Amino acid sequence: MDCNKNCVCCSKKTKERSEEEYRCLIHRLNRIEGQIRGIKGMVEKDAYCTDILMQVSAVTAALNAFNKQLLANHIKTCVADDIRSGKDETVDELVATLQKLMK
Repeated sequence: MDCNKNCVCCSKKTKERSEEEYRCLIHRLNRIEGQIRGIKGMVEKDAYCTDILMQVSAVTAALNAFNKQLLANHIKTCVADDIRSGKDETVDELVATLQKLMK
């Protein structure tokens, strides 16, 4: 698993995911995308505000669950592999990421 390939994303790193990890993440994102489309439809159909807010809350919970799964996978793979390789700066990167997530 190579967590440090160059790419055009923010950190210039990529990660090769197992088929199962990829499938689970994409499944969650597809569900979230569907929820977002549902909210858009509610707004377009002039749904009642609290009904929309409840759906937004559900999307927020789904995104939080996605973040938890992705973070756990990141720690178990990229972070653990980098620490074993002596790349201690990865811990600083993880701390900075956690600080951003907890805003």
